[in-house]
Amino acid sequence: MFRANAYQRYLIRETSAATFLVLLAFLALFSFFDLIGEMRNTNSNYQFVQVLMVVGLRLPGMIYELIPIAVLIGTLYALSTLARHSEITVLRASGLATQDLLFTLFRMAALFAVLTFLVGEVLVPVSERIGREFQARLLSRMVAQQGFSSGVWLKDGRSFINIREALPDSVLRGVRIYEFNASTDLESVTEAEEANFSAEGYWELRRVQRTILSGEVVRLEKLDSSVWHSAFTPALLSVLMVAPDRMSIYSLLGYVRHLSDNRQKTERYQIALWKKLLYPLATLVMVALALPFGYSHDRVGGVSLKIFSGVMLGILFYALNGLFSNLGVINAWPPFASAGAPSALFLLAAVFMLWWVERR
Repeated sequence: MFRANAYQRYLIRETSAATFLVLLAFLALFSFFDLIGEMRNTNSNYQFVQVLMVVGLRLPGMIYELIPIAVLIGTLYALSTLARHSEITVLRASGLATQDLLFTLFRMAALFAVLTFLVGEVLVPVSERIGREFQARLLSRMVAQQGFSSGVWLKDGRSFINIREALPDSVLRGVRIYEFNASTDLESVTEAEEANFSAEGYWELRRVQRTILSGEVVRLEKLDSSVWHSAFTPALLSVLMVAPDRMSIYSLLGYVRHLSDNRQKTERYQIALWKKLLYPLATLVMVALALPFGYSHDRVGGVSLKIFSGVMLGILFYALNGLFSNLGVINAWPPFASAGAPSALFLLAAVFMLWWVERR
């Protein structure tokens, strides 16, 4: 009879090693493609060394996305290899139940789930922000446009804010502030050529022109500088720079609260928040999906076919994640359902496959 500690350590070691190898292979492949794509943007300031730094700063984001897929393919490869050598058959003949084998794989997957969560919360938000700022400086580009030719549009209480350019180091250019009263009448329009965030927690507007509307009277003021207090801070500016799925849970919660306070749509960020919470658990689903493949021991093209199946399943999982997120925003689906649907579908497939293997 196999001792529990012995076979568990062996399985965890084999599947973990295969997963890390798959992850390294994917990182090398996608980093190469990313490098080729970035080389098109090179100029006198943005050269090969800087391109390497930008690609390197994107690695945590790649690791975060690829870990569940690497767990699937790595577990498939390890179990298929063990099945080809009849080791899985020996374990089962020695009394190892499917649920015991599955729980052992869950222990390995839990380690990668923790790794996924830590990378997504600690490394990705910082590296993405630094990489975008660094690239923006080198390419002399603005940080965010948010899909409008007129720049970024924000709502802060009864004020609407238009920022033509949001530059690195928390510098704003072409700021317009439209202030409305409780009756939704326009009270004033403030225009500033530039705004800088001070250490005291407010924006300092420079070269300001303010148009004040009081009934039928319109008054124009011109100032060299002015103070602007707003809930819009450099922290929210960094939100505009980083995609929602690259933000930390803390940042997402803060931005969702800000949007809710201003009665703006939050679906996109709520879906991203639930994805951040649920995505690490996808590693558990992946090992459950890989286990049924380990029970077959085809000797001719078996491992290669299973690896190919794993790649296809990984691509499908990645595509479904993006698809359900977009459909959730478009159709106003519940954020939890939109974020958890791909993992739920794969879990159902894993349960069905395990049932089918057990009844054979």
